[in-house]
Amino acid sequence: MKPEIYQAAIAAFDKANAEDPNSETYDGNNYPKELLYAQRMTDMQERYAPDASEAVRLAVRAQHIQRWKVPRSNYPMDRQGYLLWRTGLYTFHAETAELILKQVGYDDMMIDRVKKILSKKGLKVNPETQLMEDVADMVFLEHYLAGFAAQHPEYDDEKWIRIIEKTWRKMSRQAHEFVLEGNIKLPEALATLVLKAVKA
Repeated sequence: MKPEIYQAAIAAFDKANAEDPNSETYDGNNYPKELLYAQRMTDMQERYAPDASEAVRLAVRAQHIQRWKVPRSNYPMDRQGYLLWRTGLYTFHAETAELILKQVGYDDMMIDRVKKILSKKGLKVNPETQLMEDVADMVFLEHYLAGFAAQHPEYDDEKWIRIIEKTWRKMSRQAHEFVLEGNIKLPEALATLVLKAVKA
């Protein structure tokens, strides 16, 4: 790792995400939504896999880069539209990160690795892709599950268990152990449901 190039990439990713017109309040302060998400991703990666490769660290920081530029409303509001939106996001994030990584001086080999991770290629097969997926799922459980629940008061316990099980299935055994050992903060109101879902 060349620290100066790595730090330049992280700074450029953060600058791009700081342009997010959407904000989120955390600990009494307002943050651009995707900038805060990126910082949470890095924090979780450092807690879960402090020895992660440089490619993973870069991909983790860029996982949602400028996501607001590809709104869900651009696609049909059905299941097929949702899947197309998700696929489009993977490509958009990979290409946006590629431009920044080239600008700061990374070689094609490293860029290709980061793009493969961001494109979610090789999930369950490529350890680097799986590691980023683990981090993203744990960030969701710790920081975003409660907010998602607040948007869907109509969901009953069985619906929530199915949602949590779906997230759980995407995670590795190592990530399962990390969660069950109490290393992430589960939302208090949903902690019992989470544990019920993952132990089913």
